[in-house]
Amino acid sequence: MTAGSSTNAPARKVLLVEDEAAIRELLRLHLSLAGFAIEEVGDGQAALERLRTTPFDLMILDVMLPGLDGITVCRTIRAQGVNMTTPILMLTALDTESDTVIGLESGADDYLTKPFGIRELMARVGAILRRNQHGAVEGAGARRVQSHDVTLDAERRLAIVRGEPVELTKQEFDLLYLIAARPGIVFSRAALLAKVWNGDTYVTERTVDTVVSRLRRKIERDAQDPSLILTAWGVGYKFADVP
Repeated sequence: MTAGSSTNAPARKVLLVEDEAAIRELLRLHLSLAGFAIEEVGDGQAALERLRTTPFDLMILDVMLPGLDGITVCRTIRAQGVNMTTPILMLTALDTESDTVIGLESGADDYLTKPFGIRELMARVGAILRRNQHGAVEGAGARRVQSHDVTLDAERRLAIVRGEPVELTKQEFDLLYLIAARPGIVFSRAALLAKVWNGDTYVTERTVDTVVSRLRRKIERDAQDPSLILTAWGVGYKFADVP
């Protein structure tokens, strides 16, 4: 069985957004050999137009693109459309922590710094797809969580905050569901990595912080003064205790 398909399932569709022809060719070769169906575009505007109409199972997105940059593309598709929750692996030639955080906060699931090894890229692709395929929340069969202003339906993957639906990525929903189901309980970053990301070795504790930051912007009245997702300084995070 290949990484991209099984005998009973169609090949998973990957949109490869990269302006360097040599890198596109290399990635196309290895992804195709792994069983993926590949579509390629070389600039951000073309990628956005394709993403607005066609659902994909994965997007590999370069940051430095002609026209619209990868950060803008990522933020735009995360806001609405058929690929709002599609896993995104971001490629970047920038390797500073701030650049990485910007990429993750824009909605990317993972990032890889150029130059990269093809084995590492394929490992990250596999890890992202496994996280997206298998629910990471324990007991998510038919449970509903209601606490403070938040209602979560794990079966339908639905989040309602103050009476309004809120679109969350898979990792955002899984993390929120996990802590909201246990209000007042502090989760370390390591514990959140183990439960939400299944201990993926390619994800760091900084990723937890960026997902929490995104969640706060989506569900808090004031993301700078959160009342729902609270920081346990030096440890991790917890959901506000039931009053």
